[in-house]
Amino acid sequence: MERKIIEKKARVLLILVSLIFVILIGRLAYLQLFTTEKFETLAKQNHMRLTPIMAPRGEIFDRHGVKIVGNKPVYTVSLFYLGLKDTDRVIHKVAELLNMDPQEIMKRLEEHQLTLYQSVRLATDVPLETVTALEEQRLDLPGVVIDVEPVRNYPFGSTLSHVLGYVQEIKKDQLEEQQKKEKNTYKLGDMYGQEGLENSFEAYLRGEDGARQVEVDAQARPIRDLGIKESSPGDNLYLTIDTDVQKAAEAALERQVLAMRKIGHEAKGGATVAIDVRTGAIRAMASYPTYEPSIWIKGLSQKQWEDLQKSSALPNRTIQVYPPGSTFKMVVGAAALDSGKIDPSFTITDSPYYVFGNMRIADSNKVGHGRVDILKALEVSCNNFFITLGHRFLGVDLIGKYAKMFGFGELTGIEIPGESRGNVPTPEYKYKRNKEFLEAVYQPRYKKVEEKYKPLLENAATAKEKEDLEKAKQKEIKKIKDEYNQYTWDLNWQVYDTLNMSIGQGYNSYTPLQLVNYAAMLANNGVRWKPYLVEKIVSNDGKTLEEFKPTKLSEAQIKPEVFKILQEGMRRVATDGTAAGVFKGFPVPVAAKTGTAQVQNRDDHGLFVGYAPYDNPEIAVATVIDYGGHGGTAAAPVARDIFAAYFKVDVELKHNIVYSND
Repeated sequence: MERKIIEKKARVLLILVSLIFVILIGRLAYLQLFTTEKFETLAKQNHMRLTPIMAPRGEIFDRHGVKIVGNKPVYTVSLFYLGLKDTDRVIHKVAELLNMDPQEIMKRLEEHQLTLYQSVRLATDVPLETVTALEEQRLDLPGVVIDVEPVRNYPFGSTLSHVLGYVQEIKKDQLEEQQKKEKNTYKLGDMYGQEGLENSFEAYLRGEDGARQVEVDAQARPIRDLGIKESSPGDNLYLTIDTDVQKAAEAALERQVLAMRKIGHEAKGGATVAIDVRTGAIRAMASYPTYEPSIWIKGLSQKQWEDLQKSSALPNRTIQVYPPGSTFKMVVGAAALDSGKIDPSFTITDSPYYVFGNMRIADSNKVGHGRVDILKALEVSCNNFFITLGHRFLGVDLIGKYAKMFGFGELTGIEIPGESRGNVPTPEYKYKRNKEFLEAVYQPRYKKVEEKYKPLLENAATAKEKEDLEKAKQKEIKKIKDEYNQYTWDLNWQVYDTLNMSIGQGYNSYTPLQLVNYAAMLANNGVRWKPYLVEKIVSNDGKTLEEFKPTKLSEAQIKPEVFKILQEGMRRVATDGTAAGVFKGFPVPVAAKTGTAQVQNRDDHGLFVGYAPYDNPEIAVATVIDYGGHGGTAAAPVARDIFAAYFKVDVELKHNIVYSND
């Protein structure tokens, strides 16, 4: 009996052992016959790396071939995710050597959602001493890779930064946009043009990355190269910018902003644009304060980003809106003369103030200029003359019609992103704007009353209590409505809106880029060219891929004799008027108009528009100094220096402050 039990157990054991061997043999056969290719691939991945070789971005040159943006090789440090148990230790160690927060590295790994053998760049432009320290500890840093990659190099520092933009790792929304395209070659960690031309011409500038196949050991250390696909550099941009004129513009802007601060003005910054009146080619485009585009190469810390925002250096002021002040007066003059509402002999007797009801608008000198015609009015920037034209002869619609002829209220089509459209005032615009403002102020107050009484009404114990609460609620709402109704009259266009519009105040808002195009149209008898920055795109092997020619946008339907009168008036501004002190002795004849735009409870903006030479125009300039005071004092000297740089005037310009009333 006992023997039979033992034999039975032995048979069961034999069956189990046989079954195990069958399973093992079957599994071995499966691995050998059906999954060989898969595991062979995994094995290769474990000892081979495909390392991207970043393509140098296309370079950027000025109109004379001077390099404005190039590339330079720098050390970068990346981390390959190997799935090792001691990844945290590696992260903390490399963070210490790179002077980074380990949590920042963790965050990057999470953002990239890395799978095995993928990498993320940790640092760019790493100093040699740090590279040496990393190399010394390479055995303790599996997955850490040091490479050399090209990054942007700026020979002129911050020059032209707002036009150029900068390069930074691609943002999530940008990557998502690229992934929608049929052919997407971007991934997290790739560099991408941000702002300016770097952004607008990203597709040309980027180039095509290459790759290197490298055999590595178990610690991800390179052993030997297995093959390489060379990268292909991006295409080059040749701009319309003249670097000498650009540098003069930026230096003059900075000098004037600091000078205006010194005499007590807020002077937050400024902008200036110079344009060829014959083609629309931009010769200089500057915004101040500026910034160094290279600061983005290493990546900004939170504090650096906050400091940059506080400095007000990021906005490109050349494409932001300002009230034009007295620089708008040629529009009003053109409207009155061309429409036949006045002729060149029309005059007024100028007094210190224009009075309308309780409203008093001071003339430019607060004294009066006696008998004034259109030429004298432009020369001395007589407010009363142009208010008279707007009030008695023109009105909002006719002024608006001529403003639009000069391109105001329209995008110019400049190649850089972020351009503001500006605004030509209309009754409809005023109604909508003020209505939205009133609603934003009063709707929350209505809502607060509703929220206050809702629980009280719901919990009222008696009908009488509920009735009293409802009466109290309606009384509070009526009080708010009565206050609201006090302001609704200002939803509609009023006469004083026309008065303000006539001297470039009120709801007028235009960009320095629009103002310079307006000055160019005054110089060339009404032809509006599209402003442009890029002359041509050239491949790395020297082949011209695209060439950009002047584009005529429109032509103002204004009589030639009207332009002649306006041009003569602008010439008198520079010889005897509000800009005479700045251009005294200047060897090139200039036509100009200064402007001072009032800002409620703040310093005035100082503005200038003009062109030269007066008798054969080549270049127009517009300048704005934010909260900088009078245009003749703050803005005109910037234009003078730009004209001097453009015409290569070999004279020593005195940078003293010349005071002006406009």
